[in-house]
Amino acid sequence: MATLSLTQFLTLDGVYQAPGGPEEDPGGGFEHGGWSFPYGDEDFGRYMNEVFARPTAFLLGRRTYEIFASYWPKHDDPDNPIATKLNTLPKYVASRTLTTADWEPATILSGDVVREVSALKERFDGEIQMHGSGGLARTLLEHDLIDTLHLLVFPVVLGTGRRLFAEGARPTAFRLTDARTTPAGVTLQTYEQAGRPTYGSY
Repeated sequence: MATLSLTQFLTLDGVYQAPGGPEEDPGGGFEHGGWSFPYGDEDFGRYMNEVFARPTAFLLGRRTYEIFASYWPKHDDPDNPIATKLNTLPKYVASRTLTTADWEPATILSGDVVREVSALKERFDGEIQMHGSGGLARTLLEHDLIDTLHLLVFPVVLGTGRRLFAEGARPTAFRLTDARTTPAGVTLQTYEQAGRPTYGSY
């Protein structure tokens, strides 16, 4: 059975929307697209290469799939481990609106996403990776289907935008298993799901 990991870029106030560029996702009038760009140093790049060395498949939301599909097929340098994995490994796209996915090999999951992702984890070994796909991630977190969180937290506060852990998120405990900081100030935190929170009193 595969594990499902989520790699998510976040601001200090928990925003995941449009880290890569101003036009990436302006939904809801979001005006801060591209906020991660100033922090992309060599240590950050090495970490991302480590992440992309591990997957056996990818699971993406529609918006993230479309962003990736518009870029990575045109950047197929065999020496780039990110491009190689994204362009060759199976990709599963959770969407009720897409009817075709031309970035092969890709399969659209158009049914009950909880059931389909559960089945996907049963079919694969190794690590299925999610990148971005915050709306899908929130749904899967609600059903305890994400095993590992790689939260890349950037030293910036935006005040608006879509947040990974919004009001009403399911109470969940996590165990910190790795933490690093890049010279530019990005904290690279890995958490394993650890069930429900426990409570006490001081």
